[in-house]
Amino acid sequence: MSDVLPLAGFVVGITAARRADELGALLVRKGASVRYGPAIRIVPLTDDTELHAATTRLLSSPVDAVVATTGIGFRGWLEAAEGWGLGDSLLSRLSSASLLARGPKVTGALRAAGLSESYSPTSESNAELLQHLLASGVSGMRIAVQLHGEPLPYFVDALRDAGAEVIEISVYRWVSPVDPGPVDRLLDGVLDGSIHALPFTSAPAAASLIALARRTGRLPGLVSALSGPVVAACVGPITAGPLAALGVPTVQPQRARIGALARTVSETLVARSPRLRAGGRSIELRGQAAIVDGEWREVAPAPMALLRALAASPGRVVSRRELISALPGGGEEHAVETAIGRLRTSLGGGKVVQTVVKRGYRLAVDA
Repeated sequence: MSDVLPLAGFVVGITAARRADELGALLVRKGASVRYGPAIRIVPLTDDTELHAATTRLLSSPVDAVVATTGIGFRGWLEAAEGWGLGDSLLSRLSSASLLARGPKVTGALRAAGLSESYSPTSESNAELLQHLLASGVSGMRIAVQLHGEPLPYFVDALRDAGAEVIEISVYRWVSPVDPGPVDRLLDGVLDGSIHALPFTSAPAAASLIALARRTGRLPGLVSALSGPVVAACVGPITAGPLAALGVPTVQPQRARIGALARTVSETLVARSPRLRAGGRSIELRGQAAIVDGEWREVAPAPMALLRALAASPGRVVSRRELISALPGGGEEHAVETAIGRLRTSLGGGKVVQTVVKRGYRLAVDA
């Protein structure tokens, strides 16, 4: 079984607009099948009148401190200003301010622009940046906070409550996708069980998916799926916010990185994969497949649904009525018998699934 990739058999849905291909490639490398359904789209920087207005406001008078939260966002801001003919003015204003960088990537972006940071927290967290600012005293100061699509209300409000004037520099604006078809189909896949994990890289994407589910009457189903069989993974606590508000449990990497998110998805799916011995065989369930004695076995949706129902209580007799409810779209007793036959064939025959006369079926779990 060593040659079977960890995510083989699993389908992962990606709602991201930015870096979706990068996340998808990492998951495919681990063996997953990937479906894309962007829940948001990014308004191009040069077309964003709000960013232009915020930049003009910043340039209207000296600024005491500038908080830079992302490298790509900071570079994009400078490039947009250059396109508006404000590049030199912005660099001049930034060079006279105290620059605070959230982490090494944004520190690198500052230095590449000929600027230097006055402070960067070792934790790479916005919370530590805020603590540093408040501890140094901000009353009467004019502070710009560079955002990247996601608002930071707690950060901005804390500075304002402490007496600072805050200019929010929203680099990129995220709005609903022009074509909602792909994300709508992604939502259907989560509800019908054909998607096994849903990683999120931004709070707006999570909020947009939730809004779509609410508008179309599918929110209870989404919450149920993400609270049970489907892994909801978030790159960090801010991204998890919209899901946490609905009581949806999420898994998160220790470091807010795309690579770490892909690893967390992989480790969680593998850890949740049922493993058992039945009919003298070793069986591991993998999304829409099973590994039997180390051999890869494709299993169709209906037989797989029954295998999962049987594996939920290994050795217990599961009635035909229960198995009918487990079938995608339901059915009748004959449909259960047909699916059980196909399941036995998919698992390579043998006595893995036993018929218990007049009662139902069970996995022949080894003692």
